[in-house]
Amino acid sequence: MAAVQPETSAVSLRQKLFRRKPVGVMSAETGADTGGGELARTIGLFQLTLFGVGATIGTGIFVILTEAVPTAGPAVILSFVMAGVVAGLTAICYAELAGAVPVSGSSYSYAYATLGEAIAMVVAACLLLEYGVSAAGVAVGWSQYVNELLDNLFGFTIPDSISQAPEQGGIFNLPAVVLIWLCTLLLLRGASESAKINAIMVLIKLGVLALFVVVGLQGWNSDHLSNFAPDGFSGINAAAGIIFFSYIGLDAVSTAGEEVKNPRRNLPLAILGALVIVTTIYVLVAVVAVAAQPVSAFNGQEAGLSNILESVTGSTWPASVLAAGAIVSIFSVTLVVIYGQTRILFAMSRDGMIPQFFHKLNQRTLVPVRSTIFVAVVISLLAGVIPINFLFEMTSIGTLVAFLVVSIGVMVLRQTQPDLPRGFKVPLYPLIPIASIGGCIWIIKDLRAVTIYVFLIWTAVALAWYFFYGIRHSKLGKAKS
Repeated sequence: MAAVQPETSAVSLRQKLFRRKPVGVMSAETGADTGGGELARTIGLFQLTLFGVGATIGTGIFVILTEAVPTAGPAVILSFVMAGVVAGLTAICYAELAGAVPVSGSSYSYAYATLGEAIAMVVAACLLLEYGVSAAGVAVGWSQYVNELLDNLFGFTIPDSISQAPEQGGIFNLPAVVLIWLCTLLLLRGASESAKINAIMVLIKLGVLALFVVVGLQGWNSDHLSNFAPDGFSGINAAAGIIFFSYIGLDAVSTAGEEVKNPRRNLPLAILGALVIVTTIYVLVAVVAVAAQPVSAFNGQEAGLSNILESVTGSTWPASVLAAGAIVSIFSVTLVVIYGQTRILFAMSRDGMIPQFFHKLNQRTLVPVRSTIFVAVVISLLAGVIPINFLFEMTSIGTLVAFLVVSIGVMVLRQTQPDLPRGFKVPLYPLIPIASIGGCIWIIKDLRAVTIYVFLIWTAVALAWYFFYGIRHSKLGKAKS
C-alpha cells in the first residue's frame, strides 16, 4: 500500500495541473450566448476592429523603425512581411478560438479551456508581460514625439533628466507616466466611452500615416535601398523578432470578449479585419521610410517618421502634423493595451488564480477600478525607468509564446470538442496552426539570450505563484473537490 501512495498523489497533482475549464461553463458565466454577463456589452464590430488597429498601428511604425532598421537594413521591409505572415497565421487561429470561446482573458482563457490550468497560468504570465511591458514601451515612444512636436512648435524640449530613463542619461521619464495616467482616467469612465474615443484617434492616425506615405514618396531615393540586406537573413529575422511586438493589437481584440455585441461573429471578423489593415499600413510606411532616408540615419533617431518628413520637405509643418498624429496614435495604443491587461486580470481573478481584488467592479460604470489603478501604477514605474529597446524585446517574447499556445489550442479544441459552435474555422487545417507554431519558434530562437533568460525567470515566478496561491484558490478546483 505504501508503495502505491506516491503514484496516487502524483496522479492527483497531474489532474490539478491539467484540469480544463469547460467552454460551456465559460460561456454561461459570461453570457456569451445570452447577451448577459458581469460586463456591459456595448462594443460593436467597427469599434472592435479599431480596437485592434488602435493597439497595433502606432507602436510598430512610429517607434520601432529606429530599432529594427539598423538591425536589418532596407530589408526591414521583409522583416515586417515576415512578422506579418506569422502574426497573420496566428490571427486566423485566434479568430477560431475567439468565436468558440468568446470571453475576456484572451489566450489565458483559451489555454485554460484547451491545455489545462498550469499552462494557462504560464500563458497569463506571458500576457501580463506582453501587455504591461508593451504599454510602458509605447509610452516611452510617446515622450519622444512630444519632444519633437514641442521643438517644432515652440523651439524647446523637455529636459532629458525628466524625459529619459536612467540608462539613457535621465532620471525619470515623466511624459511617459503622464500618458499612462491620462489613459487610465479615460478607462475609468467606462469601456463604451473608451471605445468611441479610440475609434476617433485611430481614424486620425490612419490619416496621418497616409500623409506620410504621400509626402514621403517625394524623397524616394533608390540608392537608399542598395546593400539591401547587410546582415543577410539573420538580420531580417532578428528585426522581425523586434517588430513582432507591434502585432499585439490582434491579441487585444480578444480581451474585449465580454463587452462585445454578438461575440461569436464579431470577434473573428474584427481580428481578421484588423490584421489586413495593420499589415498593409506597416509595409507601405516601411517601404517609403527606408527609401527616403539612409539606413545610418535611423540608428538612435527619435521621432523618426517626423524627421524623415522634415528632411524630405525642408519644412517643419509636415513633421509637426506627423508628430501630433503620433501623439494621438500612441495614446490609442496605450489606452487599448492597458484596457486589455485589466480584462485579463479580471478573468484570472474570477477563476481564483489571483486575489478577488482584481475582480471588483464599480457598480455604476462596470469598470474594474482597483485593477485599472494597480496596472497604471506598475506600468508607470516600468515606463519611467526602463529604456525602450529592452521593453520592445520583452514584449515580443511574451507575444510569441501567447501566439504559440493559441495555435496549439486550436488543434486541441478541434480534437476534444469538434462539435463546439464556432463563428469561424481555420482554413487549410491543420497546416495553418502548424505553420504558425513553426513561425513563432523560428522568431523566438533569434531573440537575445538575456531576453530569453528574463522570460524564463518570469515564467518560473508565475509557476511559483501558481503553486503558492492559484492551485489552492482555483474556483474550478473547488468545484470539483
